[in-house]
Amino acid sequence: MLKMIDAHIHLDHYNDQEIQDIMESDSSIEALISVSFDLESCKKNKDLAKLYRKVKPSFGYHPEQMPPTEKEIETLFSWIRSNQNDMVAVGEVGLPYYLGKDQKLTTLQRSQHIELLEAFITLSKELEKPIVLHAVYEDAPIVCDLLERYSVTGAHFHWFKGDSKTVQRMAENGYYISVTPDVLYEEEIQRLVQAYPLQQMMVETDGPWPFEGPFAGKMTHPAMMRESIKTIAKIKKLSMDEVSQYVFYNAKSFFAI
Repeated sequence: MLKMIDAHIHLDHYNDQEIQDIMESDSSIEALISVSFDLESCKKNKDLAKLYRKVKPSFGYHPEQMPPTEKEIETLFSWIRSNQNDMVAVGEVGLPYYLGKDQKLTTLQRSQHIELLEAFITLSKELEKPIVLHAVYEDAPIVCDLLERYSVTGAHFHWFKGDSKTVQRMAENGYYISVTPDVLYEEEIQRLVQAYPLQQMMVETDGPWPFEGPFAGKMTHPAMMRESIKTIAKIKKLSMDEVSQYVFYNAKSFFAI
């Protein structure tokens, strides 16, 4: 039977009924890596993991928002250290590409985000946990520089987009990527799947983020990963069974679950 792990979902952003539906409607979903947005999100994901054994929390601070204050950073890092045994990774963390693109960040705020990411990278090394990254396009080489500086190899670039040189660098460094349901209709993601080693690939939904194409108007559900796997298999010219085994065991191994 097909088994799947959602390598990146914001489960705490769904309502209670939607969460229950996700947990009960598809027996092929073995685990969900629920990433966090901020401290309150971390706490909610920890609570969800107590309710549902499939939920595997990751604690961090999403970069597409204003940088936290020094006090907030201190409180968050202290809480993460105190609850490190309840998490499988540090994340979601990274750099605010889309916020910066909309020119909503000052130079100072941009540098604060880079400093915060560096602190999270050192935290992941200290706690011996993998790190889940939001780092796309021209932000990705900066993140690679930091990972290399601290010799951190357990890195997962979720929903990655970037140039071919960075893709090659990431693959050679052993970093993982995860593929969302937009692989069904986005040529950019299809090219990435073609280029990236299957041995370093996982699948995700980034739910509740909505998708287009055949998923338009539908609640984002981990079951959608079945279609992602089917498309990856077509691109890689492999059987769906072979691809599903790879992405399942890749996630299981990467997150040590």
